[in-house]
Amino acid sequence: MQLIRSIHHFPRNFSPCALTIGNFDGIHLGHQKILTHLKEKARALNLPTVVMIFEPQPREYFQGEKAPARLMRLRDKLHYFQQANIDYVICVKFDRTFAEQTAQDFISELLVNKLNVKFLSIGDDFHFGQARQGNFALLQQSGQQYGFEVENNRTFCLDQLRISSTAIRQALAEDRLVDAEKLLGRPYRIWGKVIHGKKLGRTLGFPTANIHLHRQVNPIKGVYAVRAELKNGQIVQGVANVGQRPTINGTIQLLEVHLFDFNQHLYGQNIQIEFCYKLRNEIKFASLDALKQQIQQDEEIARAYFSEQ
Repeated sequence: MQLIRSIHHFPRNFSPCALTIGNFDGIHLGHQKILTHLKEKARALNLPTVVMIFEPQPREYFQGEKAPARLMRLRDKLHYFQQANIDYVICVKFDRTFAEQTAQDFISELLVNKLNVKFLSIGDDFHFGQARQGNFALLQQSGQQYGFEVENNRTFCLDQLRISSTAIRQALAEDRLVDAEKLLGRPYRIWGKVIHGKKLGRTLGFPTANIHLHRQVNPIKGVYAVRAELKNGQIVQGVANVGQRPTINGTIQLLEVHLFDFNQHLYGQNIQIEFCYKLRNEIKFASLDALKQQIQQDEEIARAYFSEQ
């Protein structure tokens, strides 16, 4: 898979391609089916597959901190695209210049002149260009004009529930991890690099691996029973807190993971955290001793949960 990080970095004379466009936040079951169909169509037409995504996501650009919580960071998306054997991922910087281009320029300059698109898979509710003037009907008309096929990538449902990033965010916000897993096709996970912290957990007797979340808004908050997959493939059970750590007046969003019966150094390693069971919400305790007692209870409940699985 080749990552193209800017519309200014397109190779000249880009070969004709099969393209899909979207945020692909979470790369859930619906997204996976879209990618599978894109590959099937590209294979039939003897074209490379291309996925166009945006950073920041458009709603993040327009709404800032009021934008919906992101399910997945860019690096995690790229990991899944590579697993799906996509040929090219184009990461378009969504800024004022891009947002203000006309719908016609988006089609003629980007899709036709730069990407040389011959097959486009897109949602029938997709809007683009200045003031969102571009739509599915315009793409169909332009396809006839410029010689590319446009196909609606249908909405997929699971047990009559529309599979969408919005539905997954809602399930996570309501602590329905099992429902989120069904829509994602896998448990909800977060990847990240372990960083140095204030070592407070160690002084309390519960050392933690700390991971910056690098997100404006997080889809989950609170304390969870988790499984951590380490760089060497080892799986370790533990408890994790996602939030601002109000007891110590924290100000940034952090993922803190305490791993059971584990004493290795993880600094600088990328690890994957799988969220298995919600234990409680994050609260502010009156003292560090009270926090320590609660962490002990959290560990007991989490160990009991895992022993029952």
